[in-house]
Amino acid sequence: MTAPRFLMIDQAPTPVAPFSHAVETDGWLFVTGQMPTWPDDDAAPLPQGIAAQTQRVMDNLILVLEGSGYALADVVQVRAYLTDFQRDYAVMNETYRRYFPEGRLPARTCIGVTGLARDALVEIDLIARRAHDPSVQMGQGG
Repeated sequence: MTAPRFLMIDQAPTPVAPFSHAVETDGWLFVTGQMPTWPDDDAAPLPQGIAAQTQRVMDNLILVLEGSGYALADVVQVRAYLTDFQRDYAVMNETYRRYFPEGRLPARTCIGVTGLARDALVEIDLIARRAHDPSVQMGQGG
C-alpha cells in the first residue's frame, strides 16, 4: 500500500473549508465534493438554477480529476447532494448524464439534504480508479 497523496489543484476552486481537493492512494482517487463556485473568482455569485450549477460542479470535478492525472472515464462512483430533491432531481440528472458516454455510467447515490455551503443547490463528490493495465497479469485464485 502506498502512502496517500493529499492533492490541492491550482486550477480548481479554492475549498470552502479545510480539506484537500482529492486524496490518492493505490490507484484510487477520492475527490472532495465540489460546489458550483468559479475557479477564478471564489466570491462570484453562484450560477442560477440547477442545470447551470450542476454543469459548474461537473466542470470543477473535471478540473480536479485532470489536475490529479485522472479523467471522467476513470470514475467508478458518484454521490450527488441536492437541497431541493423533488424540484431538481430530473434536471440535475439530465445535465449530469451529458458528461458520461452511453454504457459507462458510474455507480451513483443521490441524496436530498437540508443545506449546502454557499446556499448551493447541488454538490457532487466522486471516487475514481486508474484503468487496469492489461499488460500486468493478475494472479489466479487458488
